[in-house]
Amino acid sequence: MKVYFYHTQNIQYCLSRMQQGEFPSHFLYGACHLSSSGIDVVYHRSPSKEMSRLKTALYTAWRVLTCREHIDAVYATHYKGLELLILLRAIGIFRKPIVVWHHQPIVTPKSKLREWGGRLFYRGMDRLIFFSQKLVDDSLHSPKANPKRMVVGHWGADLDFYDRMRNQEKDARFVFIATGKEQRDQHTLIEAFNRTGLPLKLYIGINPDPTVPNPNLDAVRSYKPAANIDVRKICGLLPYEIALDVAKAQCVAICCKHTRYTAGLTTVVEALALGLPMVCSRNPQIPIDFDREGCGISVEYGDVEGWQRATSYLASHPDEARRMGERGRQIAEERFNDRQCASEVAAVLKEAAAQNKPLYILIKLVNIVLAIIAAVLLVLCINTLRGIH
Repeated sequence: MKVYFYHTQNIQYCLSRMQQGEFPSHFLYGACHLSSSGIDVVYHRSPSKEMSRLKTALYTAWRVLTCREHIDAVYATHYKGLELLILLRAIGIFRKPIVVWHHQPIVTPKSKLREWGGRLFYRGMDRLIFFSQKLVDDSLHSPKANPKRMVVGHWGADLDFYDRMRNQEKDARFVFIATGKEQRDQHTLIEAFNRTGLPLKLYIGINPDPTVPNPNLDAVRSYKPAANIDVRKICGLLPYEIALDVAKAQCVAICCKHTRYTAGLTTVVEALALGLPMVCSRNPQIPIDFDREGCGISVEYGDVEGWQRATSYLASHPDEARRMGERGRQIAEERFNDRQCASEVAAVLKEAAAQNKPLYILIKLVNIVLAIIAAVLLVLCINTLRGIH
């Protein structure tokens, strides 16, 4: 079996840094380990420069449709950039199953037009892999959701990658570290650490283009972190460089705003792999109950006092913090790692391919007409999708 693998990020950059040992494979969602399950992978050739969403959809469809290698399915980390191909699948022109990771719950928009467009669009995805059962449960409230096409996957870290840095010499003090870019509640985090005086390394992603808004950086500047908070600005995708510093810390802080998706999950699986305890906002979409599993402490959204209590407790109970980290590592080895993820994805791909029924269209003119309709729907659907999350 052979699949075409699509990613919204630059795959060639990821693969190049992986060869140098500076990039974890879980950012490729198990694609690197599908060969262990008898599945070969054709990697999408990412465009050399950033394009608009419409141009990206056209480019991706062209790359897939003109691929010279025989493929049995398309495997994607996200549907963004795959819109045209998904529409072609929905109306019966593209004959291969499409398997996509779905990062948010499926919802029902107020607009009937958007709902109609969404229903057509979701017909073009044969399997949707969700990061947690909560995402699936929330999605089932939408008439677009087909439970037969929905599965839960255990997306986890590249343990081999993090094992190379687990023996990093720890900071002498009990140091917390906060990384991540999406939906971070900098106000709650900074206020809590300003009050406790505990050492915190706070990474903030910046854009080299000063005209691009940066709410994280703006928030940090406006909330005036005290001297115990070491703010570090980073630019670009640098998992290796950040992980080296994370490995030196004693605890990971993941303070997020309220969202409908698994904000903070990347940082969570990294902490599990490194065997570090966590203090994390209580996001029900995250597939791990930190308190019940004994690998960290959950705090309600926006609860400054809760963050004070949790961080102060771990800093004053380092042995308990260490045991939490050990339990987290055990969870990573058992459930949340890249090889487990690859095994589950392989099973989904094989099932989708086995259930794929050949479509017979009698007149070629029908294909041409449908292709024209798909091109028109693509423009409509891209605008529609902006409103269905």
